[in-house]
Amino acid sequence: MRHTLPLAPQFYVTAPQPCPYLDGRMERKLFTALQGENSEKLNNSLSQQGFRRSQNVLYRPSCADCSACLSARIDVAAFKPTKSQRRTVKRNTDLARRATSPWATEDQYDLFRTYLDSRHADGGMADMDVFEFAAMIEETPIRSRVIEYTKTDGSKDLIGVSLTDVLQDGLSMVYSFYAPDMPRRSLGTHMILDHIEIAREADLPYVYLGYWVPGSQKMGYKAKFSGLEVYLGGRWQKMTDPRNFHPDTHPLSTDPIAEQVANISLPDTRPTA
Repeated sequence: MRHTLPLAPQFYVTAPQPCPYLDGRMERKLFTALQGENSEKLNNSLSQQGFRRSQNVLYRPSCADCSACLSARIDVAAFKPTKSQRRTVKRNTDLARRATSPWATEDQYDLFRTYLDSRHADGGMADMDVFEFAAMIEETPIRSRVIEYTKTDGSKDLIGVSLTDVLQDGLSMVYSFYAPDMPRRSLGTHMILDHIEIAREADLPYVYLGYWVPGSQKMGYKAKFSGLEVYLGGRWQKMTDPRNFHPDTHPLSTDPIAEQVANISLPDTRPTA
């Protein structure tokens, strides 16, 4: 099904499929292609409206009777680490960070496969081969970086990777993976904390984390970061007590697709004089 605005990108809706976050639910996504000379402007604009990037596609959940998925970002200025998060930083002071161009390597893929086999063996990426992995990393029409975390003990082992987009107003952690056999390091948390520092150093106000889903255990960690905001009701709102959010279903949970598309604010792509 196609929905179009005059002189604007075309938006499509995926067919319903089982939700990866909440049992018994069906998910559906609203999406558009990310291509052409205005890719940067479109990505910046739609990211501020709850969309996420996957290769050359921007998407946002648009389920028929469920609105549980909420785009989440951290307000860097409002963030204050907890005692547990400060301990995580101390436990990882022996790691080195390296930011590179979005280019896939064998070491990255080996770590990616180890991570998937341990954490998401039945997920949608479980069958991703090396060529699909390379496409995920390299097919980006915008400003992206691969941020690697390695040991500094002489082995220089790669133990964490984040594919990160540099937006006008922040960093977007598109996809992260890490060594699953080092639970004491809390590498997932460490990479988010480090991205907060990178954003602060670059004077960028936000770190975009993807979707937070109340009721989903695998997404619960995002609510542990102070300064969290969620995109709800067409605007970003400060996260209140996570227990106030419920993954309830209702036939009026989401607006009709045509209304959703009509309410999307698109960037001005007219050439400047």
